[in-house]
Amino acid sequence: MSTKTFLVTGGSGFVGRALIGQLLASAHCRVVALSRRAETAVDPSVRTVQWSGLDSGQDLSEALQGVDCVVHTAARVHVMNEVTADPLAAFRQVNVRGTLELARQAAAAGVRRFIFVSSIKVNGEGTAPGCVYTADDLPAPVDPYGISKHEAEQALQSLALDTGMEVVIIRPVLVYGPGVKANFLSMMRWLDRGVPLPFGAVDNRRSLVALDNLVDLVLTCIEHPAAANQIFLASDGDDVSTTRLLRLLAAAMGRTARLLPVPVALMDGAARMLGRSALAQRVFGSLQVDISKNQRLLNWVPPVTLDRALQRTAQHFLDTRQT
Repeated sequence: MSTKTFLVTGGSGFVGRALIGQLLASAHCRVVALSRRAETAVDPSVRTVQWSGLDSGQDLSEALQGVDCVVHTAARVHVMNEVTADPLAAFRQVNVRGTLELARQAAAAGVRRFIFVSSIKVNGEGTAPGCVYTADDLPAPVDPYGISKHEAEQALQSLALDTGMEVVIIRPVLVYGPGVKANFLSMMRWLDRGVPLPFGAVDNRRSLVALDNLVDLVLTCIEHPAAANQIFLASDGDDVSTTRLLRLLAAAMGRTARLLPVPVALMDGAARMLGRSALAQRVFGSLQVDISKNQRLLNWVPPVTLDRALQRTAQHFLDTRQT
């Protein structure tokens, strides 16, 4: 079996590091990591290329030489408290122009396939009760991050038509797993401390995706012939309410979730009055996706259950938390 070479951007990031770890498990695989940090600290066998970033215009022809597939996980990420005067311009500079420049260089180097880790925000911000997003829905991004990801997808699809390089787009929902940060980490800290939370009566439905499941889908898309020039959504296939998620996570941590049944309408109204409507949507609203296309085209189903993934996430938190 011939050895294949894969290039991963964002090699020191949450998804990139996990992906590299799985790629290295193959005996017939070489990995090149683009990282803004000096090293990925994953494995000495990884060739790490110091990267100035997506908006740098850096010549990557040497790093791309002999690469079979690029997996692009790096991005200017969505932030809760944006301070840039023109957020959309900032997102476009990195996520659209930077991604397209990387892809153009990949195509020129003869890369066979380019996998773009996009975002469910391309579909929209939430679904109505009983409705789900699919990979074939018309995009409806709302915020600058989602708009930039959609425009990047469109640019890549056009490039694929012009060059013949295969493009695969994966739109994950909220990704969690060992080492997760942001709101998910905050939830675990609250539960660990036994903080009473007013989320005991939230009857929404949210799709999540475990890091292990997202990485497994990416690995499938690297090789599967049917993945070429397709869009896939990524989730665990087991949607949960905010209330159920907190209870499952608390149980995985060996804690009891102290959840107060405060009326959702009251909390939602208060959040919107305080200008926190985006946060209210994430906590009280629904966002569900249909991943049946993944099974139909790729014969892919999530290998890790929600319960198991939450247990692994919680155990890592307990093992590494500061006391």
